[in-house]
Amino acid sequence: MAITFRPAETPTFYFIGVSTGSSSIRRVFPAWARHLGLDATLAGIDLALDDDPANYRAVVAGIKNDPQSLGALVTTHKLNLYRAAADLFDQVGPDTDTLGEVSSISKRGGRLYGDAKDPITCALSLDAVVGDGYWARTGADLLLLGAGGSSLALTLALHRRAQQGGEVPGRIVVSNRRVGRLAEMREIHERIGFAIPIEYHLAPSPADNDALVAARPAGSVIANATGLGKDRPGSPLTDAVRFPAAARAWDFNYRGDLVFLDQAGAQSDTAGVTCVDGWFYFLHGWTRVIAEVFADQLPTDIPTAGPEFDELSRLAIEATAAPAA
Repeated sequence: MAITFRPAETPTFYFIGVSTGSSSIRRVFPAWARHLGLDATLAGIDLALDDDPANYRAVVAGIKNDPQSLGALVTTHKLNLYRAAADLFDQVGPDTDTLGEVSSISKRGGRLYGDAKDPITCALSLDAVVGDGYWARTGADLLLLGAGGSSLALTLALHRRAQQGGEVPGRIVVSNRRVGRLAEMREIHERIGFAIPIEYHLAPSPADNDALVAARPAGSVIANATGLGKDRPGSPLTDAVRFPAAARAWDFNYRGDLVFLDQAGAQSDTAGVTCVDGWFYFLHGWTRVIAEVFADQLPTDIPTAGPEFDELSRLAIEATAAPAA
């Protein structure tokens, strides 16, 4: 079905997704806007999975040509939107072409700017999971279950950190149930000369992932980057999985069934497993795009840690806990 983009009547920030009406950001953004002094409302644009390229182009062109449309955060459609509308952007960020996606649409002096924010947001989220000095102290691995865009973005961020002498995992292990994503990731890593020891594993069944989890050293971070537990039911692991001692189980999701975290939590007493959901990923993902879109309205950049960031988290928790209006 063809969509028609209608110009906004007031300053508007868009959320481009699949079922935006059910997202907690609909309640969180007004609280953040009041706190940050932003003059804008949030509007959702729902597109079908793998929608007609003409619909992606209509949305991007509409935002570009409407003075009241300030920008957008893109979720599920990051790859397809950029593939369909790359020529409509006047400028893109350094990771946009590498990842082949756009998650942030903003305007700079009237020019449309597209950026792939995931390398920044994924790295900030991982830092919140482990804290300072973790990798040097433990020498642990990072196991990424799923080789999609978020996993690739995180590996690119860690690669750059390693090049700059920063602290990174001793080894990265990536699994995926289909070979195509692994091949794409390996090709990009080989092209850039990936700076961290890395393994790629085809894991067509959850039992294959179980074996990879069990083989990791103590303290390793096991990340569910598959979407299972949110976009689709289930987990990339079986209930028979055995986590390494003192592992940190990190789900990129913060809402949904989160079966992966239930499996990890069952071993919190016996193996000392710590469970972390995707709340910080949600916070960093949205605040980084908001900082880009509203750069002209904000007196300073939105911090990525510290008291002001904690206050934004508190406001978001308060907003999501409140009954829907």
